[in-house]
Amino acid sequence: MVGILFPNESRSDSPMAFTNVSFTLSSAVELLKRHHLLREIITPDHWTLDAANLPGANTPIPAITYDTRKVGQGSLLFIKGRFKTEFLDGIDAKGLYAYVAEEDHSDRTRAIGIIVSDVHKAMSLLSAAFYGMPQNKLTMVGITGTKGKTTTAFLAHAILNEYSHGKCALFSSVSLCLDGHTMLPSKLTTPESLDAFRMMRQAVDNGMTHLVMEVSSQAYKVSRVYGLTFDVAAFLNISPDHISPIEHPTFEDYFHCKRQIIANCRTLVLGAACDHHDLLIEDAAAAGVEVTEFGMDGEAQVVTRLDPNNKEGFIATIADGERSVTLEPMALEMTGEFNIVNAAAAIAIACRAGVPAGSPAMRAMLRVQVPGRMERFRGGDDLLVYVDFAHNYISVKSLVDEVERVYGERDPRITLVSGTTGGKAIDRREGIVKGALGRVESFVFTLDDPNFEDPADIARQMQSYVTDPKASTQIVIPREDAIAKAIADAREHDDRLNIVLVIGKGDETRNIINGKPVPYEGDGAVVRRVLGIDPAGRTA
Repeated sequence: MVGILFPNESRSDSPMAFTNVSFTLSSAVELLKRHHLLREIITPDHWTLDAANLPGANTPIPAITYDTRKVGQGSLLFIKGRFKTEFLDGIDAKGLYAYVAEEDHSDRTRAIGIIVSDVHKAMSLLSAAFYGMPQNKLTMVGITGTKGKTTTAFLAHAILNEYSHGKCALFSSVSLCLDGHTMLPSKLTTPESLDAFRMMRQAVDNGMTHLVMEVSSQAYKVSRVYGLTFDVAAFLNISPDHISPIEHPTFEDYFHCKRQIIANCRTLVLGAACDHHDLLIEDAAAAGVEVTEFGMDGEAQVVTRLDPNNKEGFIATIADGERSVTLEPMALEMTGEFNIVNAAAAIAIACRAGVPAGSPAMRAMLRVQVPGRMERFRGGDDLLVYVDFAHNYISVKSLVDEVERVYGERDPRITLVSGTTGGKAIDRREGIVKGALGRVESFVFTLDDPNFEDPADIARQMQSYVTDPKASTQIVIPREDAIAKAIADAREHDDRLNIVLVIGKGDETRNIINGKPVPYEGDGAVVRRVLGIDPAGRTA
């Protein structure tokens, strides 16, 4: 390894003391030239394409950042996104050496300006180089899809971590794991490229040999994974989502971004029932990528089917060359037929990453519980509460389908507690209701990241989509009160099994209101409090 890692810097959101003696202004410029990203280099004296004769061109750059508050002596700064030029005021006194940007900022700083055509691509390439190309020392697994990414990532991580004896890292929307056992909170589904490569470097220096990471559509939209090749990529499914002026303008754009993972992998794991399956197969053929399919039943190489002796269990069969291997019956900690499909994906990923089909490591996923994903709480014999991240049509429909599959013979009374985001993904408002309509008897609409919109307006719009005359609706804006009201109403109907579905936030402990994160107790914590369940799981 080139460079030094100070082990006391263990938090993923902390600057990591690291020096790569081969990363200089000259090497950075040459890398940008090879990728046709360099426009020109601007100095206080002249403009040029040649860095060789600039001051300090061959001196190692000690630090890189995209945060002006973290600039120190000799730093390289990436200027991206909604950057305000006044952030550069006084930056020379901090010791800024050079900046990478799409615009000239010589009116604010005397630092060397590396002007590029795409700063996000430049940041990804240069971050990888600065941190010594850590991805080359990891078996890289990337997982994309509209739903199931997080659960599949956790399941695959469990298998690979078991097989590698605790040497698998994880980047997910819920948690980060850089040492095989310590889970830290995550901020983004896919981290900014600089943060991702920094954490990969830390994972490698912690002895990790594998990395499982979720890859969002935005990761390709804004080049967070530019230049990164996955040893195994998984494309789980696709359906309309994240369509708004600030995310993806159309489904085509959303789907196109997700499809980029296929051209940037060595082998593909694909959902056999995925919409637009033929196009994805064409993508793989065009990229020369081998495909392994997974699914429920059917002809895929990895198939899971429901266990006839256990409604919540499954049996997996893996095609292994000319023979097939059928694993012992299993049951996940998380219920749901859709999670059984996620398990099939995780098994396929593990096999493509080198885990033998019959390895006992496959059973490590049975211990997995993803926070905020199908978390089940018992409020007595006739009351169940589920907390789940379901937040669009397909995930809500799948959730209600599963409730009916498992509990349908008891004619459950189902209550849905839901809000949705403000300012983006507007189609979710109708989609969430549509996924539950005709089967949910009580809707409680509430607050969920309204941002700059009035949450009552969002709730009323969702309420307008409830066309079932037999369903009751109410609006309770404080989310804690909405959950408490739904549970209280359920307890009044104790002549039937009541199932309350609290959806949308999963394990999140904040709401975005007026552009700022506002602390929130968390759905699981509220449910425990209302039901009188202590941290050990005991009911008062």
